[in-house]
Amino acid sequence: MKKQRIVIKVGTHVLNDEDGLSVDRFEKLVEFLAQAMEKYEVILVSSGAVSTGYFKIKLDKTIIQNRQALAAIGQPYLIRSYNEFLQKHGKFGAQLLLVSDDFDSRKRTKAARDTVNALLKHNILPIINENDATAVEELIFGDNDQLSAHVAHFFDADLLVILSDINGYYDSDPKKNQNATLILNVSKISEQKLREAADAGSTFGTGGIVTKLKAADFLLNNNRSMLLASGFDLTDAKNFILEGKHSGGTLFSPKKS
Repeated sequence: MKKQRIVIKVGTHVLNDEDGLSVDRFEKLVEFLAQAMEKYEVILVSSGAVSTGYFKIKLDKTIIQNRQALAAIGQPYLIRSYNEFLQKHGKFGAQLLLVSDDFDSRKRTKAARDTVNALLKHNILPIINENDATAVEELIFGDNDQLSAHVAHFFDADLLVILSDINGYYDSDPKKNQNATLILNVSKISEQKLREAADAGSTFGTGGIVTKLKAADFLLNNNRSMLLASGFDLTDAKNFILEGKHSGGTLFSPKKS
């Protein structure tokens, strides 16, 4: 029986603390990835190249050329770290760097999908990031939430899981309203909600809720699902992915007809 395919996206703030890579969170993340690989075909979309490079050499990140240089410095360190931890679980990862243009060309999309399929066939974890080192402005997604949604859609995944510094989607900003309620299930996102989130900026968390809502909206419009859950405490993600229990986080899923 063919395994279901999932995409797991992890944000920079989950991977790093003030001093660099958070070894404890990284170790727990990779353990979760290894467990998920036993049950699913898993594709990882990982942020963190620029921040990893910055911990190696402190360049001014406000200058675009420096950010590209930091991505080039940090990406190999990031992949090496993944493989060092994956090997403890008998797993192996491979790097793919993509830009938005790769999804605008049928030929390039097929080539990328064929590579991913070949890796998954051999139980190798595809680790995808945006190609920040060489991408020009008109070809970039700008955030890996959008990239991961496209990966999930164009690489035929059944579900996208975004592991973030926010643990779900609330009916109001939980930092401003202590009575804010987590919404467990969402089947449609209105344009008004997308505009409200954009106006709020990153008040829901350092990653920003708007990019996550846009990713969810893209997938809902393409009849696919997304789980937004905490990357700091993997309990909700593990319960959903490994046990099939929706104990927390927000599931964006099309309404069943």
